[in-house]
Amino acid sequence: MAEAADDLSTPLGQTKGQRKRRFRLPFTATQALAVLLGLFLVTFACFALFNDNPLGGEPVTHVAIRQPTQAGEKSTAVSDAPAHGAKSEPKQAMPGEQKTVTIIDGSSGAHHDVVIGSEGADKAEPNAAPAMVAGIDQRLLEKSRYGMIPVVADGLKPFTVYAAEADRAKAAKMPVVSIVVGGLGVGAAKTTDAIMKLPPAVTLAFTPYGSDPAKLAERARAQRHEILLQIPMEPFDYPDNDPGPQTLLTTVAPEQNLDRLYWHLSRFQGYAGIANFMGGRFVVSDAVMQPIVREAAKRGLGYLDDGSAPRSVAPALAAAQAMPFAKADLSIDAVPTALEIDRALAKLESLAKERGTAIGIASALPVSIERIGVWIKALEGHGIMLVPLTTAMLKSKSS
Repeated sequence: MAEAADDLSTPLGQTKGQRKRRFRLPFTATQALAVLLGLFLVTFACFALFNDNPLGGEPVTHVAIRQPTQAGEKSTAVSDAPAHGAKSEPKQAMPGEQKTVTIIDGSSGAHHDVVIGSEGADKAEPNAAPAMVAGIDQRLLEKSRYGMIPVVADGLKPFTVYAAEADRAKAAKMPVVSIVVGGLGVGAAKTTDAIMKLPPAVTLAFTPYGSDPAKLAERARAQRHEILLQIPMEPFDYPDNDPGPQTLLTTVAPEQNLDRLYWHLSRFQGYAGIANFMGGRFVVSDAVMQPIVREAAKRGLGYLDDGSAPRSVAPALAAAQAMPFAKADLSIDAVPTALEIDRALAKLESLAKERGTAIGIASALPVSIERIGVWIKALEGHGIMLVPLTTAMLKSKSS
């Protein structure tokens, strides 16, 4: 009976010895997929918790910045300047980085993007040797925390040592005109045009900005141009109109403005004097201007007032320090058209004949350089002598 029962339980077509053994998996395919997904989520959670990356999940761009290692080698600069018309909060550059800033020309409203080193990057090494630049008298340099700055030594002053050559005896006997082209160093192309296309008697004024102002200033001096350093000062509409980093401000302590002045003075060497760059609000305040003029005079520099602020206190302060001084009579390209520039130059001639000395200031616009160049060629025929600014300063002082 037992055997009969086994036969009855055997599937049709199989014998008792042919019975198949079935193996069951411990879980189904759906369960396996769920386990794998769970393992993935646990792994991701552990990575997020224990990986020290505050920007996890955010898109990141890696930029390699190579520091200059040899003379003439350029480093890659990272710009944080906002797009034109956009507003952004200013960012602090880390030591060793470079920063792009936008300078707004106070007269024309033109925007210029320039690359400068951060404050930390421009500090001189404690034991660094001064850079040897052709024509720079090493005795007239003093080490500051930012680099080398001018100083009086052995009875010599930068104003006299770096003044351009001129026939001063001839200048004393006839009307003279000085032309100062400013805003240089920002834009190598226009700076080079001013250096190469204008005669040596034209004085060139450099801002402390640009990727390599020292190189351009050295080139200007190699072409026998006299040079000035323009010091950015607070305008009335600051900060909407911002001259640039390290601007001298009416709202900071005198010691801080002097520290900023040293930063500017260290950017390059070989200048005979300084000039204001903007500064409508700054130059009318005796309290903030006096320490600056006193310090510049102590270091043997002259001072040019660009004439944009009628109530400037610079003339009186410079006179009190017996400092070589001049004030520009007019802006040649305030209206940057050929016709208006020619009219301004004709007015400058009239002033020279009337008073014996006249000083005009201009920017390095192509139309300005072209019209000034044409005018200079005919100037001597009009009985007027073109002289460097220092010569005009000395003549005004002696007259």
